Amino acid sequence: MLTSIVGINWGDEGKGRMVDLLSQEYDVVCRYQGGNNAGHTVINHLGKFVLNLLPSGILREDVVNVMGNGMVIDLEHLHGEIKRLQDAGVKITPQNLKISDKAVICMPYHRLLDCLEEDRLGDAKYGSTRRGISPVYGDKYMKKAIRMGDLLYPAVYRKSLKNLLSYKNMLIANVYHATAVSYEEMLAWLDKYAQEFQPYIVDTGLYLNQAAQAGKKIMFEAQLGALRDVDFGIYPFTSSSPTIAAYAPIGAGVPNLQLNEVIGIMKAYSSCVGEGPFTCESFGAEAEALREAGGEYGAATGRPRRVGPFDVVASRYGVRVQGCSALALTKMDVLSYMEQIPVCTKYELDGKQIDAFPYPTVLEQAKPVIEYLEGWQCDISHCRKKEDLPTQALEYIAYLEQAVGCRIQYVSVGAERDAYIKMYD
Repeated sequence: MLTSIVGINWGDEGKGRMVDLLSQEYDVVCRYQGGNNAGHTVINHLGKFVLNLLPSGILREDVVNVMGNGMVIDLEHLHGEIKRLQDAGVKITPQNLKISDKAVICMPYHRLLDCLEEDRLGDAKYGSTRRGISPVYGDKYMKKAIRMGDLLYPAVYRKSLKNLLSYKNMLIANVYHATAVSYEEMLAWLDKYAQEFQPYIVDTGLYLNQAAQAGKKIMFEAQLGALRDVDFGIYPFTSSSPTIAAYAPIGAGVPNLQLNEVIGIMKAYSSCVGEGPFTCESFGAEAEALREAGGEYGAATGRPRRVGPFDVVASRYGVRVQGCSALALTKMDVLSYMEQIPVCTKYELDGKQIDAFPYPTVLEQAKPVIEYLEGWQCDISHCRKKEDLPTQALEYIAYLEQAVGCRIQYVSVGAERDAYIKMYD
């Protein structure tokens, strides 16, 4: 059984919470793209954890976690993330964490270049997290990167680093007029973490193939959402990697395997971190009330998220490009304070109403068409069965299900592991 858990919208949909919940039924959880530029928040009996690089299955002792070849890995950040979890009592060893030898290392100079470029762009910036993601993916495809497997061969990465820095420093010093990066400092950085992570580095493609052949259940965990995909998202305000489910086997190292199930995660309302078009965005007191009710601040950056009503147009598109077989609706309980719940059902563009997601360039001119559904105005965080939900909440779920064209299998009514409802047996 191969299942992919993916975001339907702009990211921050609650994927980590659902991966943590559903991972109890799986043997392996694999992150297949992205870096530490986003976070998955998980709450369990050990506390609250924000995972930027580690798969969300790391919080279950009997699950093997894989960081796939499609990821970009900041070794310094991973070291700190592992230490924080270990200090909280989470067991992390080479037996339950395996890192692809083909994953690319995000170096300190990638972070530097990310910051230099965002500063150069000024008001036209893309809203980068300044963690080096775009520069390191650029280097991957220009074949100017160091991979995790290189850490097993110090003589190789030392030579590669020297060649790479001669190229990078031309850009840093002559284009951005910043101080060139020291070879000795970068080498010391690599040497420091190489010994720590060498035991974790394996051919994860081989491992996952063997796990699949043995009948193990494998879950693939995505970062961000469909609208941040580098091809199908709101380009150029996207991530630098494919966030869609179809990429999961490739980014995990098993392009020969096929997914059995795709579970899309979407919030009961909309939220967005960073720059770019966000047609359904709310402002003023209405936005502030929703932001506070939902605790809408970025898990990786702490930035206040832009918020708005559920966007049918964007969500239907996300469901399609992700190829979802089922959905999970998160943060349903957040809407309990509303008497009337707004929903963006269509866009108005050039004086016409449209219900198909348009080319990103014209999204800035699009305006939301809002309809209102009746709220339930009571606490639903204690509900654990479909029958426990008030009629208005059931009607809201049914409306969204019909609007996006995919069944909603799970509804989250709180952050805790057991705070969810399974809508279908």
